[in-house]
Amino acid sequence: MTDRKTHLDLRAMAILLVLCASWGLQQVAVKLASVGISPFFQAGIRSLGATLLLLIWVWWRRIPIRQRDGSLGWGILAGLLFGGEFLLIFWGLEFTNASRAVIFLYLSPFVVAIGAHYFVEGERLRWIQVVGLVAAFAGILLAFGESFTLPSRKMLIGDSMLVVAAILWGSTTVVIKASVLHTLAPSKTLLYQLGVSAILLLTVSWAVGEPGVVKVSPLILGSLLFQTVWVAFVTYLVWFWMVRHYPAGRLSAFTFLTPLFGVLAGHLILDEPLSLLLLVALLFVGAGIYLVNRPERGRVELPVPPVVAEERE
Repeated sequence: MTDRKTHLDLRAMAILLVLCASWGLQQVAVKLASVGISPFFQAGIRSLGATLLLLIWVWWRRIPIRQRDGSLGWGILAGLLFGGEFLLIFWGLEFTNASRAVIFLYLSPFVVAIGAHYFVEGERLRWIQVVGLVAAFAGILLAFGESFTLPSRKMLIGDSMLVVAAILWGSTTVVIKASVLHTLAPSKTLLYQLGVSAILLLTVSWAVGEPGVVKVSPLILGSLLFQTVWVAFVTYLVWFWMVRHYPAGRLSAFTFLTPLFGVLAGHLILDEPLSLLLLVALLFVGAGIYLVNRPERGRVELPVPPVVAEERE
């Protein structure tokens, strides 16, 4: 299919549901694999594996990535921010629940909205986006408020790490949108992010003396392969295909389902508590994501993939 659609057909909606569910499950997969793989090493292997798969894809599709385009410095910066994001995600999940992590991590769209307001020409905040930011902030306050009432303050540490990770995720996107990176092929920008983050994460793992792989089981290997092959490689390529063939605004409206899938997966798979306050926080954050991503009438805008900070095309 090469024609651009004017609406989401049943196939598109089915694909979007699979993508959102996959992105929501990612934090659960990290928790499952962390039983046998150290957090930084796990994150580094994920990035390294996805980098190799992407290089194979680039070679197979004959996508040019070696041109001198002045992107090296910006690419390294984006990769470092991206690597820092996943360093905090994998570390933070040692302290907090996956169902909570996905809510805090989805502060990223609001960081992008604020950053783009100041650094990207033509992307000033509209009143509806401000309403979305306020709604999402209220949801985060509710979720943080629950952290203080939990038996262990350890969870508060993890929640804080995920908030900083969300800020780094959003900052990565702003750097891409405000620099020469937004003019590159998506594959090249993604290679910068995955490649630099792989080096950073594996270096940190070695520097802190992580044991690496301490236990191997089908569940642990399956969780790592799910993150590497399916999430970090397949779903992002499918997302870019969707962006090219379907209306961006309609695609964005679906992304707020990701935190819902994440919270439900944490409860059903990891037996994490699902409190009323957490559900209310999710509702506020989901509404905020929708309002911030809602495109202005008459304006065509390409959304940012909701799992990893990607470039606009």
